[in-house]
Amino acid sequence: MWIKQQELVGRFVTLEPLAESHIEPLQKAVADGEPRKLWFAHVPAVNQMADYVAEAIAAATHGDVPYAVRSTATGEIVGTTRYYNVDAPNRRALIGYTWYADCAKRTPVNTECKLLLLAHLFEQLNAIAAEFRTHYFNRASRAAIERLGAKQDGILRNHQIMENGSYRDTVVYSIIASEWLAVKANLISKLDR
Repeated sequence: MWIKQQELVGRFVTLEPLAESHIEPLQKAVADGEPRKLWFAHVPAVNQMADYVAEAIAAATHGDVPYAVRSTATGEIVGTTRYYNVDAPNRRALIGYTWYADCAKRTPVNTECKLLLLAHLFEQLNAIAAEFRTHYFNRASRAAIERLGAKQDGILRNHQIMENGSYRDTVVYSIIASEWLAVKANLISKLDR
């Protein structure tokens, strides 16, 4: 495996390799603000969390690296994120499956999660690119990805069929290796404020 499962530790969060022991804390996190009610996002309901975690752990055998996000301030698990569609020969990976409890929103949590994931990719693994994808209608996610410094590559129209039968237009963003130092400086600046 190109990306190994390992803990990533920052000032505000710790990314812990996802395990069955995270099911109950993630059920509590997903109940905070009910992010699952966003029709355009893939966020599990409380009663779906065991399956969600089992599927993520199974995907790890094929190269995905799923994490539970623990807040340093509270010690609580506040969400998940992961590397997925890892392309080792081309040294690139997608970052996604990210959702947070409401208590983590408008805090340093997401900024530092992305800093840790991107630094690991570009600085330890010599990645060429990191990619992000989100639903066209997920304006909050699109804005957050753009605030990171990612650039929009395009839109995959009718890319996926949603649970409600609608078609998802997927907006694709990336950060390439030559942009990393500027992106890193931007993220660190945000965290220092």
